[in-house]
Amino acid sequence: MRQETNGKLNDPSIRKLFENKNFVFVASLMKDGSPQVTPTWVDIENGYILVNTAIGRIKQKNISRDPRVALAIADQNDPYDMVTIRGKVTEQITGDLAEQHIDKLAKKYIDKDKFPGGSPREERIILKIKPERIFHMK
Repeated sequence: MRQETNGKLNDPSIRKLFENKNFVFVASLMKDGSPQVTPTWVDIENGYILVNTAIGRIKQKNISRDPRVALAIADQNDPYDMVTIRGKVTEQITGDLAEQHIDKLAKKYIDKDKFPGGSPREERIILKIKPERIFHMK
């Protein structure tokens, strides 16, 4: 079954995909217009999709120039249960909130209290994505 949900993440079966340990694939646009895709950890909060990255990474540079993104997420145990989303990055959040958020994601995905990766010189940033079109297929 395929259904469009008009940009709302309220559906419990969609929320479950984002709340479980599923990776989201984020597509952004390069300077020349070509697509770039990155698998990453994900979170949702108050109707927004939250992706944590580091300042200066390709996806962060791309969305600073063009905030449009597309995302795909599938249940790791049932890849036919999947969601695709088109939306825009409405805010980039740095500082303590971004540092706390990457630790929250580390707990969710790898059961570590602190994010073990990255460089001490990296500054974390949350990409806050507002979904505009959501398609759920199950």
